[in-house]
Amino acid sequence: MADKLILTERRNPDTENLDVMSSLEIAQAMNNEDKKVALAVEKVLPQIAQAIDAIVNAFHSGGRLAYFGAGTSGRLGVLDASECPPTFGANPDMVQAYIAGGEKAIRQAVENAEDSIEFAQQDIKTFAPTEHDVVVAISACGNPNYCIEALRLAHLAGAKTVDVSSNPEAKIQKFADIFINPVVGEEALTGSSRLKSGTAQKMVLNMLTTGAFVRLGKAYKNYMIDVQLNNKKLFDRGCRFVSEISNVSYEQAALLLSQCKNVKTACVMAAKNCSQQQAEQLLQKAHGILRKVL
Repeated sequence: MADKLILTERRNPDTENLDVMSSLEIAQAMNNEDKKVALAVEKVLPQIAQAIDAIVNAFHSGGRLAYFGAGTSGRLGVLDASECPPTFGANPDMVQAYIAGGEKAIRQAVENAEDSIEFAQQDIKTFAPTEHDVVVAISACGNPNYCIEALRLAHLAGAKTVDVSSNPEAKIQKFADIFINPVVGEEALTGSSRLKSGTAQKMVLNMLTTGAFVRLGKAYKNYMIDVQLNNKKLFDRGCRFVSEISNVSYEQAALLLSQCKNVKTACVMAAKNCSQQQAEQLLQKAHGILRKVL
């Protein structure tokens, strides 16, 4: 008897005639499936919150967050990690990402990479997890050897372990302290877990890093105030933030930002009518949390 199909591999009865649909019908069918994703993620918000707390605790103790995944899941981890330095001014070491098969696998499939225990062992050795770190495995089915071995070794090293998958029967969950499992159901295209499962993973990773860095003081209200001002668009964004937060003109905000190159510092300079050095000292005393200064 054949093994029972895992959820992410089962056929979707609502799209069984996908191949004879018009372009609009295909888009509508996929859109109908995508509507289920946010509802599935909503059901696992308590587990996501637990993971955010774990990441915040790790960062407070000098620890790091690392993603491990294969294929689409690995690429989503790389994407999320790469966005943290420009968005939150984070040190690149704080959020790292490893993909089965290495750099090459970001752009093209590496044969058998997700089944490789050796790749996982190499990448875990490179990351060198400790009890201060959080390690997140990302996998639609939760069964690839690469992800299981990475989480197993991280767990042995004392790191806090998290799994993000879409299969309630995922084998990896036995090594996960926190099991985040939005059940999105069968894919519109049978077996193509880069679709709903991938979308759910992206939503969860967005919450993990955004939630953690907001908790660390990387936001004031809902402004991303540690944004790196490394192009015209971002400098303009920073000027608008300073102007709106500190109630000064755009021109004054631009002058302050040109001087100190930091949104939070410029906000304090404007609001407190103080020097750059005084603003930096006030922020340091408040552990970088702008709301405490203002």
